[in-house]
Amino acid sequence: MKRFQIGEFSFHSINYIVYTLFMLLCIYPFYYILINSISSPDAIIDGVYFFPKGFTLDTYIQLFQSDNIINAFIVSASRAVIGTVVTVIACAFFSYLITKREMFARKFVYRFVIITMYLNAGLIPWYITMRGLGLKDNYLLYILPTIISAYFIILIKTYMESLPIVLEESAMMDGAGYLRLFSHIILPVCMPILATVAVFHAVNQWNSWTDNYFLVSNPKLQTLQLILLNYLRQAESMASDANRQLITSAAGITGFRVSSASVRLAITMIVTLPIMMVYPFMQRYFVKGIMMGAVKG
Repeated sequence: MKRFQIGEFSFHSINYIVYTLFMLLCIYPFYYILINSISSPDAIIDGVYFFPKGFTLDTYIQLFQSDNIINAFIVSASRAVIGTVVTVIACAFFSYLITKREMFARKFVYRFVIITMYLNAGLIPWYITMRGLGLKDNYLLYILPTIISAYFIILIKTYMESLPIVLEESAMMDGAGYLRLFSHIILPVCMPILATVAVFHAVNQWNSWTDNYFLVSNPKLQTLQLILLNYLRQAESMASDANRQLITSAAGITGFRVSSASVRLAITMIVTLPIMMVYPFMQRYFVKGIMMGAVKG
């Protein structure tokens, strides 16, 4: 008995040590980017590994003084929120319909959607289609093409099929129609899988920039990702321009310096931090939803 307790204690101790080290390996890159982005350029050259040196927010000030970065942030945030809400509702309703045996040709429709996961026409046909639909320089470019996702439909449909059928039968006996069943019965009990899909799609929407790159020339519709990508490419010139600028304060005139490395690191934090803040609110649904959605084929 004593040997068993010692062995169990050793096993759990090793597990805690290994997983703690793994957690630190996952967290440290983000911490490294943060402390370097708020350190002075000279300290970055010398190396900053554990604590910021020469604390400064000059790089962030320089970035947010740009005329279009605030507007781009609003566009990216709105596309992530609106696009996620519309996609989740559309995929959920579509999945609900193809679970109904009364739907005409439901198997054909479902298989037709699944085929899109394996067949891709390519960039040029996609570009021609988007232009033909009038989505060039149109905000709806960020919403309409991603309303239906085959992968999300598989997850949601599988989850819905795992629900007890008596949930709907009791409501139908009370006179509820399909729309009322969907909105009052199915959606509330599908929150775990819908939250999972929302996290996936919000990340995709926030990180997307290719549609903006190929089809948007209006500066007011540019997303944060594309603007920051351009900043990354122009980090050297931005750093040189920033070093020549002066900030006038109440006490007088003081200068500040930034480097191309600090610009890249600050941009990385600006892009990463907002979407990372979404995960804590969705985490309790995330694991349950993805596991339940993968039980059946």
